[in-house]
Amino acid sequence: MLQLLTVLGLAALVAADQVIKYVVVRFLEPIGSFPFIDRFLQFTYVENTGAAFGFFSRHTELLSIFTGIVILAGLIFLLSGKIKSKFAYVSVLMILAGGLGNLIDRVFRGFVVDYIEPLFIDFAVFNFADMLVCVGAALLIGYLIYDIVQEARSKPELPGEANAEQSHESD
Repeated sequence: MLQLLTVLGLAALVAADQVIKYVVVRFLEPIGSFPFIDRFLQFTYVENTGAAFGFFSRHTELLSIFTGIVILAGLIFLLSGKIKSKFAYVSVLMILAGGLGNLIDRVFRGFVVDYIEPLFIDFAVFNFADMLVCVGAALLIGYLIYDIVQEARSKPELPGEANAEQSHESD
């Protein structure tokens, strides 16, 4: 059942990404930019041939192969049942869906369609798939930090540690 939900969730997120990009190519590409919230956000059509923020723009094939391998490994890991936390599971699912959405662009278009341009900060133009990767990664990092702290708090004190602390206090 979990595998079916995983595949459906992945498919839904990737489909949403691809539908948005279809609309962007169809309606935004001809006009270039569309102001959405004055001095805050606009939609701007950009063809990104590189990775995040345009890095490695001359190596689209290599990026595609690397991304495909990482997504396949991540999907195998996700479906293996080794991730026990639902929060971590969803975080990894978001990362994989975003990566797959951009991989589809690279393979079928030769570039990734970006369109969200924040105007309140000097930042790269990005897309929904990028947001999935970044939010999923941030959530996963936050979860892992929380998990490490919880594990450290619940770790039983080793014999002699209490005596060592007491001896330091008496010095």
